[in-house]
Amino acid sequence: MADGRLPVGEGLHVVIVGAGFGGLACARALGGAPIRLTVVDQNNFHLFVPLLYQVATAALSPADIAQPIRKLLRHQPLTRVLLDRVVAVDWKEKQLRLASDKGLPYDRLVLATGSSYSYFGHEEWSAAAPAVKTIEDALRIRARLITALERAEASEDPKEQARLLTIVIVGGGPTGVEMAGAVADLARFALDREYRRINSSMARIVLVEAGPRLLAAFPDALSEHTRRVLEKHGVNVLTGRSVQRIDEGVVTLDGEERVEAATIIWGAGVKASPAASWLELEPAQMGRIPVGLDFSVPDRDGIYIIGDSALVAGEDGKPLPALAQVAAQEGRYLGKALRRQILDGAVMSPFRFHDRGNTAVISAGAAVYDYRGWKLKGFIGWIFWAIVHVYLLTGFQKRILVATQWLWRLVTYEPGARIITGQQGSGGARAAAPDVSGRERS
Repeated sequence: MADGRLPVGEGLHVVIVGAGFGGLACARALGGAPIRLTVVDQNNFHLFVPLLYQVATAALSPADIAQPIRKLLRHQPLTRVLLDRVVAVDWKEKQLRLASDKGLPYDRLVLATGSSYSYFGHEEWSAAAPAVKTIEDALRIRARLITALERAEASEDPKEQARLLTIVIVGGGPTGVEMAGAVADLARFALDREYRRINSSMARIVLVEAGPRLLAAFPDALSEHTRRVLEKHGVNVLTGRSVQRIDEGVVTLDGEERVEAATIIWGAGVKASPAASWLELEPAQMGRIPVGLDFSVPDRDGIYIIGDSALVAGEDGKPLPALAQVAAQEGRYLGKALRRQILDGAVMSPFRFHDRGNTAVISAGAAVYDYRGWKLKGFIGWIFWAIVHVYLLTGFQKRILVATQWLWRLVTYEPGARIITGQQGSGGARAAAPDVSGRERS
């Protein structure tokens, strides 16, 4: 064309791998432009991972925090959604290799592949202490929790009841704190109302953190407030204690202290996706890949990385944290920048992160919120936490639905549906009820 713009449907092909916060924001920012776009994800839905712990503790259902990718991008006619998994990147030939054994060529590649939980070299612990990173993980943990309650109600042995009602959460960051608070709420608001032989005073919830305090990224005052609230609600907080070993039904702490628990939940660290190995690069801390301020990968032409897998410095020189708000802003920036570069030849300006604050919920109606010197806690902190999370939810209907449920449960202290299903295996395959016996399955 005379003005140098690309004809609709022709020109460069942009591929985005991952439809999390970063990938979806990037795809939406590119939408509407005359650019061929393919979004590849191993799931057909966008998942609001920060609220998975509420699915695990029966406060929300999976459908409340997931939306089909095709629905979210349905108004973008030049966007193709591909259900597949990337297994390798041929960055020299600019082609992806997919699990379906197909090749997918690209001109610009955006890797928004997120992260997974790290067991610090002890991957064998994952079977006994699942993390909450997928819907399957959350449903598995929920089934284990509720099954333990049911078996404790039926048990005649006080010692067995005590083991079944013991829950250990490893990790005192936002994930561990939110999970501990949600489990405490479940015990407080379900056991005393609906069970006859067990009650909330019998539940033992143990939160283990190797560092000196909870929520290390928050100010000391909010960290200490979090500890006080959790302990008030019956959580036994152990700081400065490291996990030495995890077996089925047993956590061994330093000093050889053994804690028998029917439910063990891991939330103690993350690692980036295998993007570094795909690109034949040496990763930095937590497996993240150093990128430029436009998220381009040095010496890898046309490749950009955003979200948890990208290591980029903020204005203070410190690496930006692996948070949903960070990934979403990076995705919006990169989508708009690529759009201007491809269509107008514009130079990509450096990314600037606009901090919306750091927040973590402690229990029903109580949270902490830290924003540029503002330190909010209690109900006011919870309001800000809810606003941030509702804002990040995709789709107007989801925002209204989840906000309504939160408000209703805050007023009535009514937990969500505590349903145990047999659909805990992958691919919908029926699996046996979760093993909370404390023994290895044969």
